[in-house]
Amino acid sequence: MKVLYFFESIRNPVLDFIMSTVTRLGEETFFIALAILVFWCFDKKHGYFLITIGFLGTVINQFLKVLFRIPRPWVKDPNFTIVESAREAATGYSFPSGHTQSAVGSFGAVARFTKKTWLRIVSIVIVILVPVSRMYLGVHTPLDVGVSFLIATALVLGLYPLIKLSDKKPWIIPAILSGTIVIATFSYVFIKTYNFPSDADMENITHGAESVVKLLGASVGVLVAYFIEKKYINFETKGHIITQIIKVVFGLLILVGIKSLLKTPLNAVLGVDFGNAVRYFILIIFAVLVWPLAFKPIDKLVNKLLKK
Repeated sequence: MKVLYFFESIRNPVLDFIMSTVTRLGEETFFIALAILVFWCFDKKHGYFLITIGFLGTVINQFLKVLFRIPRPWVKDPNFTIVESAREAATGYSFPSGHTQSAVGSFGAVARFTKKTWLRIVSIVIVILVPVSRMYLGVHTPLDVGVSFLIATALVLGLYPLIKLSDKKPWIIPAILSGTIVIATFSYVFIKTYNFPSDADMENITHGAESVVKLLGASVGVLVAYFIEKKYINFETKGHIITQIIKVVFGLLILVGIKSLLKTPLNAVLGVDFGNAVRYFILIIFAVLVWPLAFKPIDKLVNKLLKK
């Protein structure tokens, strides 16, 4: 707690704003947007790299949260204060840090595969700043962010050589996704069947189960979509800059709409857990199979209009 009390002592409105902004780079929404941008517009192989790191890392993260059930810093020490704007996003147990896991995995992956020096530098800076922001805001301890940092780094360094070989050995990506599905299934079954002690925070445990089952549905979706896209669609990531903007902006807007609109009806019909799994499965199917069908017509239309 000494480190957290140090950050508490140097807080001010300007730093609060900066760190609150930086920490958002570790949120699920930003990871999805980054992975989609790479997958749709730059390189599908690297898109899968980001997706597998994000999914596998988050499943491991959520399992560890429920396994160790370490409370947040302000719960362990009632005298400690946090930056209140960070409280809403600080869901679930404290250890390990989900934001750190996501940011280090996502931007660490970008730093690993990019050949642009400026982008690598920016990515590394983000990899460092997001864990610091979690401690500054008071929502995680050094242990929380340190373990997540190590797990995410290990995934980046361990999976990248495999992803590079996936062109010659196409079974690699499905194998990684299958492993993620197995780990997610085990984690979900464990959370749902384990006899937790009476003092366990069931709200946090329920949150962990929901997160894992979402990733289970998404991982199954990617595994199914991978084979179909590769054999029947094989979309082109390149295109006019206007085409790329349309692909990303409208595609993400539709994804957000699907995510929001399907939540209530699917959860009502299928139950929260299965409803979430199906919803994230549908999101992946749209992102990998449905929306890419529009890329070529969009690019043709854009080039046609520009020639007039």
